[in-house]
Amino acid sequence: MLFERLQFHAGKFHPLVPFDKLNEKAVALDLSEKNTELTPEIFLDTPTFNEYIQSLLKAEEARYGYGGYLENRSVYARSRVFDAGMETAKPRTLHLGLDIWGAVGTEIMAPLDATVHSTGYHPDLGNYGATIVLKHNLEGISFYTLYGHLSKADLACKKGDLLAAGTVFAHFGQPWENGQWPPHLHFQIIHQLHGQQGDYPGVCTVEEADFYKQNCPDPFLMVTFD
Repeated sequence: MLFERLQFHAGKFHPLVPFDKLNEKAVALDLSEKNTELTPEIFLDTPTFNEYIQSLLKAEEARYGYGGYLENRSVYARSRVFDAGMETAKPRTLHLGLDIWGAVGTEIMAPLDATVHSTGYHPDLGNYGATIVLKHNLEGISFYTLYGHLSKADLACKKGDLLAAGTVFAHFGQPWENGQWPPHLHFQIIHQLHGQQGDYPGVCTVEEADFYKQNCPDPFLMVTFD
């Protein structure tokens, strides 16, 4: 039901980030394991990783890079966050959100009317850093959107705050506050939070894919750069 409602309204949501379609460019980036150019020497070092992302944007003269939904990524080897810290655990490598890569401080806007559900701060290497979860109601269907890798100052918002569509409520954080990533937004649609507060898995194991694909629909249902 949620998928159908989002699909019906696709193209009608407020943009997540400032973007002039006529004069600016956004380019799809491939960070999957198929990208042999993205080596451990790059993604294991945050400044080098940042230089790599920025070089891709510069080469395309693009304001943003985007992509990543259901990408199977090797980059999560940079942190034990994704294997639960256990030698026997299967690593989480399948990305469940949309990444939008850009400049530190880029404004993030609510895609539709929302209530602040919860916030969290997850500073471990590779984690979300500053995180905000919004709750929405679309024609009687409740669901959530998660925003990760934000500026820590954005956590000043309070649970229950009301946001109109288009309200600026967050910004791309710096590596020290965003989990040690190149500046970007992790945007994820979540049907059921299963009791989580200020957090929800943004990466799963390949074996868990069927469950998470049902609970976390394609973010492109709410985002467009066309």
